[in-house]
Amino acid sequence: MSKRLIVIGTLLSLALFGCAKDDTTQTSTTTRTQREKDSILAGSQIPGAKAVKKAMTVADSATARQTRIDTSQQNP
Repeated sequence: MSKRLIVIGTLLSLALFGCAKDDTTQTSTTTRTQREKDSILAGSQIPGAKAVKKAMTVADSATARQTRIDTSQQNP
């Protein structure tokens, strides 16, 4: 009886493993960065889109300011 249970368990495991979905091929073609997703959201008409756009603008300004500070410290 236990050999039969082991064989059935093994066959069931193999069947489930064979039916598993392979996501590796799909994710490489449809992956977007968080910046791209936010940009799409910011351009939409849904509520809160203006806040996303404003947050992206503020983040860009902060990044540009930090870059200017870093550059000025390297070239006094």
